[in-house]
Amino acid sequence: MLSALIIVFREVLEMSIILGLLFAATKDVVGCKKWIISGAGLGLLGAFVFALFMDEIESSMDGDGEFVFNAVILSIASILLAWTVVWMSKHGRDMSIRLKQAGASVAEGDMPMKSLLVLSMAAVMREGGEAVFFLFGAMQMDTEASEMLTGGLIGLLAGVLFGFALYQGLVRIPMKYVFNVMGTLLILLAAGMASQAASNLVLVNMLPAITDMLWDSSFILSDESLLGEILHVLMGYDSQPSGMQMIVFVLTLGIVTYLYRKA
Repeated sequence: MLSALIIVFREVLEMSIILGLLFAATKDVVGCKKWIISGAGLGLLGAFVFALFMDEIESSMDGDGEFVFNAVILSIASILLAWTVVWMSKHGRDMSIRLKQAGASVAEGDMPMKSLLVLSMAAVMREGGEAVFFLFGAMQMDTEASEMLTGGLIGLLAGVLFGFALYQGLVRIPMKYVFNVMGTLLILLAAGMASQAASNLVLVNMLPAITDMLWDSSFILSDESLLGEILHVLMGYDSQPSGMQMIVFVLTLGIVTYLYRKA
């Protein structure tokens, strides 16, 4: 039961943080919620399909298929986040004025809204697919189905509650600060996703590591700890990052920050 609880909580926590940020960043923008919810629904469907074909994905490309798949998903999500952040900076002031009017609509928000669907779908599909796959693996170790179900449900509830608590905290930020706060968080999220994509490609030797391990901070903050998991989602924290990971993180952070301020 404990293994199922940890597996589900970890994966649901990651998707809840991303969805919570997206909901909070667009809390008063008319029409955004339906795109995020629709994307999450498609992501759930994709997660089960992903889990069903996990063996084929893993065995493809000489066993490197899963890492390449993850890298592609993370790269797409990072690019879309960067695009959304720049759009928020460009139209944020106008939106702040419009959102004070009941029933206001965002005339120029169609493309960024649609990008929210892809972002939420990618987050839910990737984390949900991994959760289902890991649970199937745990079931092969003589674990009772009832225990797996109980642990999974507890982990699901805990992850959702954490994401909801995060959302409730973020939506209390005054509107005059919301775009700056959310912009910063989303920039870090985009840089973290880009560095994770690089990490996956380094593992399969499609990118050079440059330096295998720049430092080891696991004795201060472990990747497996709750705070470590949260920082991993928010900014790609890795207690033992490679040189390539940090280069990609810093480059993405610098480029998106520049575009955000210039917009």
